[in-house]
Amino acid sequence: MSKTTLLFRDDPYAKTAEATVVGLSDDGGIILDRTIFYAQGGGQPGDIGWMMLPGGQEIAIANAVYGPDRSTIAHVPAAEGRLPAVGDTVGLRLDWDVRHARMRVHTALHLLSVALPFPVTGGAIGDGEGRLDFDIPDAGLDKDEIGVRLNEMIAQDAAVSERWITDEELLANPGLVKTMSVKPPMGSGTVRLVEIAGLDLQPCGGTHVKSTGEIGAVAVTAIEKKGRQNRRVRIALA
Repeated sequence: MSKTTLLFRDDPYAKTAEATVVGLSDDGGIILDRTIFYAQGGGQPGDIGWMMLPGGQEIAIANAVYGPDRSTIAHVPAAEGRLPAVGDTVGLRLDWDVRHARMRVHTALHLLSVALPFPVTGGAIGDGEGRLDFDIPDAGLDKDEIGVRLNEMIAQDAAVSERWITDEELLANPGLVKTMSVKPPMGSGTVRLVEIAGLDLQPCGGTHVKSTGEIGAVAVTAIEKKGRQNRRVRIALA
């Protein structure tokens, strides 16, 4: 089976697309030759939306997940029912409001890792909110102070861009990797870097907005102690 082309990686703002069905997974997932649906991973949920079948019937898609070797993406229907056949051309439509909020949160979390320059031990993106876990030896974190720092960076309206480097270049620059729990995907020969101009540069496969100003105001909603040296910092779109 051919690989799924990741349209969301080249254009995270693509809301619709056409694709061809190349297979069906054992659990009923619809595998396409290309997709705008981000597949669940790296703390970011899989996209939701709709798929238009031949004949005009539209089915809801509840998730997108990688196949076992991460070369294909299966689109998981929200309910049992009619599935397309291999070879069918289908239309894709994202639930854009949900995706765009996740893009804003994801980009804001990159800035949070700048506001708190400590190793990241975990993270997750929800709908309109997200969190990072930090390896911090002592407490003393102030929600309001962190929030001010975050919103100052957002207000800079710094450009967000992507570029690729080789696995060897990343190994030669280990300081680029902030996340202790999840290593950047290596093995294909190249790694994608996300740069926030003048503020941040780190490997990431997720979807992001084009500039920090697009995030809008955020609030630090909670700081939780998750262990002797682990602090969970939660943010939300204001």
